[in-house]
Amino acid sequence: MYSIKIAAFLVASWLSFASAQEFIPLYPKDKIPNSKGTTRKDSIANERIFRVANPGMYCYFPSKQENKGAAIVICPGGGYERLAYVISGIQLAKWFNTMGISAFVLNYRLPNDADLIENAKAPLQDAQRALKVVRSNALKWGIKPDKIGIQGSSAGGHLASMAGTSLSDISKIADSLDQVSARPNFMILVSPVIDMGKYAHKGSKKNLLGPGEDAALEAKYSTQLLVTKETPSSFIAVAFNDQAVDPHNSLLFYQALLEHKVPSSLHVFPQGAHAIALRNNPGSAELWTALCEKWMYEMDIIPIALK
Repeated sequence: MYSIKIAAFLVASWLSFASAQEFIPLYPKDKIPNSKGTTRKDSIANERIFRVANPGMYCYFPSKQENKGAAIVICPGGGYERLAYVISGIQLAKWFNTMGISAFVLNYRLPNDADLIENAKAPLQDAQRALKVVRSNALKWGIKPDKIGIQGSSAGGHLASMAGTSLSDISKIADSLDQVSARPNFMILVSPVIDMGKYAHKGSKKNLLGPGEDAALEAKYSTQLLVTKETPSSFIAVAFNDQAVDPHNSLLFYQALLEHKVPSSLHVFPQGAHAIALRNNPGSAELWTALCEKWMYEMDIIPIALK
């Protein structure tokens, strides 16, 4: 039954962003923070976005009858160089819809964009703003304001974990959303980049923080060091044989959650490398979606029965 549900919703996963029900810009055009105001266009090729001119979200809603009141902002991966918006965006959004969860695929600015004033800040600004936009529309979209999470794969996992651990709201633009919380209520991290030190993914680190070594900057963006007792519960899935992003990243984050007594779940699968996707994973890694769904019920993110 479970695999049939996924298969049915993946029939259209090849479609472009036009298959989404709505695109919502994150900011008014004249109030995009951390921008020089350069005129440019999105750059898209081979199901990857290489430049985001207009940060926003592609919205995927379940039917009103199936809506369970939870929502999730999805941060596609791509090493902070590009956004793999299909495999780690659209496909996951469709899956979340099968559980009655509203999903929002985030088109966040990449730190290599020449338009940026402070390169490393832009992805987090956009993720925080996305959470605010969803929360501010909770009543309209049938979402519970305390059931809004964030998901990320690979470098998108780093961004998601930044949103979950950051104590500062850097997305304020002096509008009505300044007073809306930018914190997610839960996190789902798949093969996440976490550390910017010993176990850093070199490409993500270089693209986000620039070349060279800066211990203070590395610590500032190593999210295992930012975990507190206020960090939201997390579900983490990773493969033991991941040669791209060292599995120690996930272990460090889980250890920090454990030390701060944040109820969370870590699953390390023998196979899957750095290609754990929605389906067609080797061996037990194929179970991560079923485990994640059970975890969301267990944590009361989605109710077993409609309320």
